[in-house]
Order: sequence, then structure tokens, then C-alpha cells
Amino acid sequence: MTDLTALKYSEEHEWVALDGSTATIGITDYAADALGDIVFVELPAVGTALSRGDVFGEAESTKSVSELYAPVAGTVTEINQAVVDDPALLNASPFEEAWLIRVSVADGALDGLLDRDGYTAITEG
Repeated sequence: MTDLTALKYSEEHEWVALDGSTATIGITDYAADALGDIVFVELPAVGTALSRGDVFGEAESTKSVSELYAPVAGTVTEINQAVVDDPALLNASPFEEAWLIRVSVADGALDGLLDRDGYTAITEG
């Protein structure tokens, strides 16, 4: 089980786990629950350069389509093809199996993101 307190969060409901200069990005359980049954995921190509706040893809559910926003700036180094092939993983395992992209980032990439308590405060407010 992922330690949710070790992650950083954006106000747009993405989470980030940093390992050296690689940020793994996904959507939170709150976002997955709000979307409902996710049926389609679109992710960027490897090599795509992202700025913080850029739209990097979308998740479509039976209720709506939501854009995915980059919580950090960097270059996409990997996408999770398993989520593209089986979007329901986002509902079943948003913090484990259903990460979305990995991005090569610079020092300070997580500056300005929320900790778990800060994220919980905005989702319960």
C-alpha cells in the first residue's frame, strides 16, 4: 500500500510521488470516485514536454470527461499502458496500479503542492 502521506497533491486532484528526478503522477481516489466508472483514458506521448498546469490527457467516465493537469513541469518518460488498456484500474487502484505518467523533473518540482492534510482539507471543505 502506498503511503499517502508521502505523496504530494495538486488542487486539481492529481498526486505525485518523487523518486530522485522522476515524478510518478496519478489521480486521487477522490477524483476517481467523483468521476464514477472510468471508461477511457488518453495520455501524452513519451517525450512530451509539460509545464505545470498543462493538460496532459483526459479521463472519460459514464458521467463526464475530465482533463488531467500536470502538477509538475518536466518531460514524459513513461506512460502506464495498463491504464489505457483498462481504464477501470483508476477506480480500483488509483494509488497503486493506476499511476498515469512518469515525468523527468528538476529540483524543486514539488514546490507549491499540497501535503495529504492540505489536500484532505480542500476535498472535505
